[in-house]
Amino acid sequence: MSLLLGAARRDITPKKPLFLWGYPYVPRTSTGVHDPLWASAMAIRNGDRSVILIAADALFICPDGTHKCREAIRAKTGVPPECVLISTTHGHSAPVVVDYIASRADPTIPPPDPEYIAQYHQAVSDAAIEAFAKAEPAELAATSAQVSGVGTNRLSPDAPRDPEVGLLYARRLKDSSPLALAMVYAMHPTVLHEDSKLVSADFPGYARDEIGAAFPGLTVLYHNGAAGNQSPRYSVKGQTFAEAERLGRILGRSVTVALAGLKAKDFSHDPVLAGRIAKVNPIPRKMPSVADAEAANRAALENFERLKREGAPHGPVRTAECTTFGTMEALLYAKLAASGELQARLRRYLPSEAQVLRIGDQAIVGLPGEFFVEYALEIKKRAPMKTSVVCYANGELQGYIVTPEAAAAGGYEAQNSVFDCRTGTLFVDAALALLRDLA
Repeated sequence: MSLLLGAARRDITPKKPLFLWGYPYVPRTSTGVHDPLWASAMAIRNGDRSVILIAADALFICPDGTHKCREAIRAKTGVPPECVLISTTHGHSAPVVVDYIASRADPTIPPPDPEYIAQYHQAVSDAAIEAFAKAEPAELAATSAQVSGVGTNRLSPDAPRDPEVGLLYARRLKDSSPLALAMVYAMHPTVLHEDSKLVSADFPGYARDEIGAAFPGLTVLYHNGAAGNQSPRYSVKGQTFAEAERLGRILGRSVTVALAGLKAKDFSHDPVLAGRIAKVNPIPRKMPSVADAEAANRAALENFERLKREGAPHGPVRTAECTTFGTMEALLYAKLAASGELQARLRRYLPSEAQVLRIGDQAIVGLPGEFFVEYALEIKKRAPMKTSVVCYANGELQGYIVTPEAAAAGGYEAQNSVFDCRTGTLFVDAALALLRDLA
């Protein structure tokens, strides 16, 4: 057998002003485009086996959207759904693309724009189909880079983080020219804040630019990892495009150094390709009473105001402010739970999926939603082969999957969760079972 690989991308930049999603309680309709948004795809073929990776500059993709895109891709390529992974960068300067329960607490957030949703899903499918059709003889190498200075755990810079960037690099067989790169790095793309009304891919876009300048012609797929509690909060010097560029280029340079260090012996021409999906039933979180949720919201607001009065540093103040967002959303959840509406809505996510792709001696785990990094670290530690964990993949879970410790602490992410922290262990166990099956 001989390895064939193709890459393609489609522009998913909105064609008209749209609300930029990611920061609550502030009107934020786009006034222009700073840099384009992309849906990028890599199709890997070896004999009758294929896998397709897709990464899009969006906050999320919903389960129904994933199903629609996968079916369109299967119709044109024959690649089954379990071998197609669709993830998002979780960019916060891109349009609304999911009907999100928590948005009901925020009168500034509109529903998804149907025209943009059609553009988004069509681009994801088209990029994958073109990548499959363009596949040419190639060789593939798996490696990783270590990065610092881009971000930390946003709850505390001393808390767990994952500095590893997983890399899957392909070059053409005929002349060793760069072809495609799939990278996995766990970090919220939140350098740009609510005061920016320009469409942007944030620092991942600059990272792709940096890598592309060093490897001309390379199509870069940026997959976000378990970034639920990872962000640049303690690394940024401001919420500006200059800062997004600075952090993106730090990340990009670490990747280019790793790729430049690859030797001929590191490349494979005949990798094993396989994909599996396991169904997982997330555990709905027991919501507080409306009275308790109201009390928690008052306490969070008082703490936020106190820190501001005392002149606390940016990191703790921002964490406290986000906690107030979470308690307002938790109050909404409490009211919806009291009426039974929340439970009915969450049944749509039973089941959700964990996915594993094997590509040679490397595995990629795909998890939906916003998982805390501890879950990805556990998978990587226990996996029977070298593994990267991609989150925001193949759907969302209407919020975070936090650790038991975070659930007990009750910060923003815990308040913004609709599923119990025990859900994280269910997904870890499902992913590890799939990895063992494919090892």
